[in-house]
Amino acid sequence: MKKIFLILTVALLYAANGYAQTLPYLNEKLTLDERVKDALSRMTLEEKVALCHAQSKFSIPGVPRLGIRELWMSDGPHGVHEEQLWNAWDGAGWTNDSCTAFPALTCLAASWNKELSASYGRAIGEEARFRNKDVLLAPGVNIYRTPLNGRNFEYLGEDPFLASQMVVPYIIEVQKNGVAACVKHFAVNNQETNRLQVNVTLSDRALHEIYLPAFKAAVQQGGSWSIMGAYNKVRGEHACHSDLLLNKILKKDWAFDGVVVSDWGGVHNTKEAALNGLDIEMGSYTNGLTTESKFTYNDYFLADPYLKMLKDGTVPMSTVDDKASRILKLIFRTSMNRNRPWGSFANEEHHNVARTIAEDGIVLLKNDATPKKKALLPLDAAQYKKILVVGENATKNLMDGGGSSTLKVKQNSTPLAGLQLMYGDKIVYTKGYESGRPFYDRIDEIPQTKLDSLRKEAIRQAKTADIVIFVGGLNKNFQQDSEGGDRASYELPFGQNELINELVAVNPNLVLVLVSGNAVAMPWVKKVPTIVQAWFLGSEAGNALANVMSGKVNPSGKLPFSFPIKLEDCGAHAFDKTVFPGDANVEYKEDILVGYRWYDTKNIPVLFPFGHGLSYTNFKYGKATVSAKTITNTETLQVSLSVKNTGKNAGKEIVQLYIRDEKSALPRPIKELKGFEKIHLNAGEEKTVHFTIDKTALSYYDDAKKEWIAEPGKFDVLIGASATDIRATASFILK
Repeated sequence: MKKIFLILTVALLYAANGYAQTLPYLNEKLTLDERVKDALSRMTLEEKVALCHAQSKFSIPGVPRLGIRELWMSDGPHGVHEEQLWNAWDGAGWTNDSCTAFPALTCLAASWNKELSASYGRAIGEEARFRNKDVLLAPGVNIYRTPLNGRNFEYLGEDPFLASQMVVPYIIEVQKNGVAACVKHFAVNNQETNRLQVNVTLSDRALHEIYLPAFKAAVQQGGSWSIMGAYNKVRGEHACHSDLLLNKILKKDWAFDGVVVSDWGGVHNTKEAALNGLDIEMGSYTNGLTTESKFTYNDYFLADPYLKMLKDGTVPMSTVDDKASRILKLIFRTSMNRNRPWGSFANEEHHNVARTIAEDGIVLLKNDATPKKKALLPLDAAQYKKILVVGENATKNLMDGGGSSTLKVKQNSTPLAGLQLMYGDKIVYTKGYESGRPFYDRIDEIPQTKLDSLRKEAIRQAKTADIVIFVGGLNKNFQQDSEGGDRASYELPFGQNELINELVAVNPNLVLVLVSGNAVAMPWVKKVPTIVQAWFLGSEAGNALANVMSGKVNPSGKLPFSFPIKLEDCGAHAFDKTVFPGDANVEYKEDILVGYRWYDTKNIPVLFPFGHGLSYTNFKYGKATVSAKTITNTETLQVSLSVKNTGKNAGKEIVQLYIRDEKSALPRPIKELKGFEKIHLNAGEEKTVHFTIDKTALSYYDDAKKEWIAEPGKFDVLIGASATDIRATASFILK
């Protein structure tokens, strides 16, 4: 029997080899372009068009006649979505598709750790590959413009340099698994309000300096194989078929050789989609979240209507040849790549990666000590008999809800479970407030009598506790951190502000753990001694949080966006409603002054600045030195300084380098992030940190000349622990 099997196997291999010689597109020894050209030459017009649109909610057909496989996509960006029905948003009810939930991308950004970004991409790529997904609809790199944006938790913060640096390792490692990263949402997608139609108007400088750099890095440095268009319009064109964004910038200027995928329901016109750079149309005639189409897949804009236009000459054949060629290349890179690894799924290694990222991204915002009392964190269990945990987010499943980022997870270590594991029966829990179920389009109203009862019980318990840990913030409900709607207010929801004020009044030993992907107002900030920004931490949330709070792990995360004192302090809210949320149009009047650039220039104080984060140890910065006092724009500059851990605990510090142009022809921000390094130092240890500066770090986009300019003159190097905590400076001249 074994002999027969071996003979059959050898025969099949010879047959396959002969078949590959007859059909060169099957021969992986040829170049991608050669394989694509051969396959395209064998396809009918109908087969080419069929590649350009969905056949189900999350797949496109291959070419069955030629043995060319389908492409299967999966939502991300924090885990691989459960299997869904062929033509519905509902889960398919599988029992083996419970994934690892990795921390939200805001947490990854808060780690400022490029090595962990690579680990994140590697692990999520392995999970996608194991589940036989060819395209992972992630990561998201839209810029944090306003703290009301419901999808900020999916992105990498307010600074284009930080986002660019963090996205590249993620993409590279995902694609080593033969799974395409699909970077989203291209471009200028910064709100959920009226997201399917709103038209964004902004300057060329804002577009190129703030909103495009992370996408450009994803394409040119990360080599992303696909990119997803946005829902909104940009200067009157829908982003999913924008001549400016897709043809001119992405494919011409950046030489993108991958595939442009529409967001689900983001296509509106056949001729524009045909001519303006879209390759694959998904989810049309739906809202991309809940509604179903009354039309078939053959009714899509790039289906039968496109075929008709091609046949009657309304649009040229070259358009479909370009689209099909790109899609074939993607198929050969993924589903027909016989060299890609097998992947792995929801295992201990991936949970360790998730926990490590969570620990590295948690930010200690405040940890005040008084002359008579040391800081509350790290929390020493020996000092306390009763540790009261209050707050719904201590037990709520925060992987449920939020739109396309919803995950079905294998394990969920909640904050309460992690604290109980760390501190045992000293932990007592009471809910304190309630938010209801995570609907996508409405709020689950909780009776006021129930809310009052929960609050009163929490206050009663706090009076007899030695210390109170409040775990609150936002969640994935409608008008919180969720797709489909922006936040209705900058304040904490569900009566939390009142509850926090009452808790700290009866027990000043209050540690506040804020779970969110957004900044929030903090009217109680001066009363609460200790505040931890915990993000959405995924499957290992509780274990990671307990490790940081106990001191087992020294916190080292820093904010990837600023926390304004009040909403009106933010640039997107400093004008009128035409700037946010707009109506049919939204105008970016704050221009290039986003985040700390705005607060710096307008001299507006913030609650917590960009780049801020405390540690259980202290770091002393030395003097900054530069390798030359004068350079030309073809030379690089080396910047160095020493950093010493002067405390008693090992820890990590994120050293941030900002550049200030002292005089320029066009207005520039006071300073801009152009370098950062995360270093580990043992107690008493000192290291020298080195940065390299070139002309790209000194340039701004000249919208009149349509090019990047490094203008001669004096520049300052500002090195610090945050955007407002500058520890060392140096200067040089660009000739």
